[in-house]
Amino acid sequence: MTSCIPAGSGRLHYRVRGIKGQGCRRTSWISNVTFSGCIQKDLSWSCGVSKFLQIQRCNFSLSPITENSRTLRTITSSSLSDGSTKFFDFAVIGSGVAGLRYALEVAKHGSVAVITKAEPHESNTNYAQGGVSAVLSQSDSVESHMQDTIVAGAYLCDEETVRVVCTEGPERIRELIAMGASFDHGEDGNLHLAREGGHSHHRIVHAADMTGKEIERALLKAVLKDPNIFMFEHHLAIDLLTCQDGSDTVCLGVDTLNTETQEVIRFISKVTLLASGGAGQIYPTTTNPPVATGDGIAMAHRAQAVISNMEFVQFHPTALADEGLPIQPSKARENAFLITEAVRGDGGILYNLDMERFMPLYDERAELAPRDVVARGIDDQLKKRNEKYVLLDISHKPREKILSHFPNIAAECLKYGLDITCQPIPVVPAAHYMCGGVRAGLQGETNVQGLYVAGEVACTGLHGANRLASNSLLEALVFARRAVQPSIEHMKCSSLDFSASDWWARPVVPVSLKSNAIEKILAMTREVRKEVQSIMWKYVGIVRSTTRLETAKQKICDLEDKWEDNLFEMGWEPTMVGLETCEMRNFFCCAKLVVSSALARHESRGLHYTIDFPDLEESKRLPTVIFPCTSIRSSWSSRQLHKLPLC
Repeated sequence: MTSCIPAGSGRLHYRVRGIKGQGCRRTSWISNVTFSGCIQKDLSWSCGVSKFLQIQRCNFSLSPITENSRTLRTITSSSLSDGSTKFFDFAVIGSGVAGLRYALEVAKHGSVAVITKAEPHESNTNYAQGGVSAVLSQSDSVESHMQDTIVAGAYLCDEETVRVVCTEGPERIRELIAMGASFDHGEDGNLHLAREGGHSHHRIVHAADMTGKEIERALLKAVLKDPNIFMFEHHLAIDLLTCQDGSDTVCLGVDTLNTETQEVIRFISKVTLLASGGAGQIYPTTTNPPVATGDGIAMAHRAQAVISNMEFVQFHPTALADEGLPIQPSKARENAFLITEAVRGDGGILYNLDMERFMPLYDERAELAPRDVVARGIDDQLKKRNEKYVLLDISHKPREKILSHFPNIAAECLKYGLDITCQPIPVVPAAHYMCGGVRAGLQGETNVQGLYVAGEVACTGLHGANRLASNSLLEALVFARRAVQPSIEHMKCSSLDFSASDWWARPVVPVSLKSNAIEKILAMTREVRKEVQSIMWKYVGIVRSTTRLETAKQKICDLEDKWEDNLFEMGWEPTMVGLETCEMRNFFCCAKLVVSSALARHESRGLHYTIDFPDLEESKRLPTVIFPCTSIRSSWSSRQLHKLPLC
């Protein structure tokens, strides 16, 4: 089959080639460049891709980090060189569960920089309410958890990856408990296991409705005590630092912008873990925090990493609909307030505004159907009835049980005059989770040497076409641990000399621009950001069509061209960096990846539903894979800054 889709540059054209094999052990490759050894018969996600993503050592030399570097815990500049360059064995981009869990392990073998865009706790992990799924009861089994995951993933999951995650999950939970994470227990003294949509058993470990916050608390506490881990807050990752070793791309660190001091700080590292989360902010309504602008996916794509399954954007069915609250919030939220899956798992019922229960019309599992099914059911009701929200009612349950299981939700709703123990909750779908991302093997390895991925930024094959509830924290924990050993081996075999910091041109802050020019650039960029979000919601939402996707593609490319032209006309230079302009680059890159992948899938599967191809087709049960490409004319958002000037 043939398709022309953009990814990796402003115009990005690809050929799509199908590989024959069995079920989800086949891959739809999208590329206009040839990668040696990529096209194979019967290529499985985990085995075949792990071979294709095989790590090869390179002969760079980095002097060991000295004891002096430990002062980085309390000062901003490194004593190893000038303050603008820092050297570490491991650089971790992101401070969610994946980044922190990995950091704690590799810190036993070397120095670790944890680079985070805002405060350490500001991550998708911190907003995860429901819990972590794991087989912890005698009535449950790994096979059952696997089956639930594969069914929810519309049979696009990689079976070996699913088996690994479901098997190793219980041990990862026990490790968290040993580190001090406190989860809810039942009257019998055992862990209280909840049930959520798509799960056949009670297997969700949780801390009331604030599980992510509790895990983040325990991990951060351990990280801050570790003398080998150095936290760099308010450091925006700009671009990965890469070079070529023959035909191989090698990652040697990352450029960052300290958004408080407006300094560009370069991190040179032997190993880099990308754990930067997702890209929910490319939609106007999202449960993700403001930092989730797709930075990691975009950086990896610019660095020649392989990207996969970006069409599968999960919309959580039930975010709090502010319009339905008795008291309206005084200002718009930066991110939608999530109403956890566990509310439906505990017996919550969905009604339209006439108090008619509607989910049984769409699926025999009703409110316990997987998220994609529930989100489409709600979307259909809203469109048919021309309403702005539906109602989720848990008030038929005992008051004490509601308040003990969902204290955070109850408190948030009560702020706006809604008592969930006796009133239904107004809810609406919101962008929630990227099932696609940087393609990873079974140990978190990528096709870029020295670059590993874990958490939402990665596409491991676990989620397939739709993530099963509470499998995200589980995946992050499992892959953060699996990436440790190969990272240590790579670190021990790699070296760099200190002159490495001068191998790339440095980004610069726009000190030469007058303040009124910067104000105009920021105002324009904020408007463009809203336009991209509006395009994504209107044309690349829960229900799609080829016409709408093609329209989105054209509108996004036109908007990108216009934004860049205006930017440079106002005096901005291609090597300049700022928080909002860098985020805008990443917005455009991720939006184009989602649209491109959606256009390439000519069927409806899981989270990708298109009215032009409404059926699920066995012959198209293939992951979408986007290879990097070289374009004659690429956009600013598609190029690493240190590879400028643009043609």
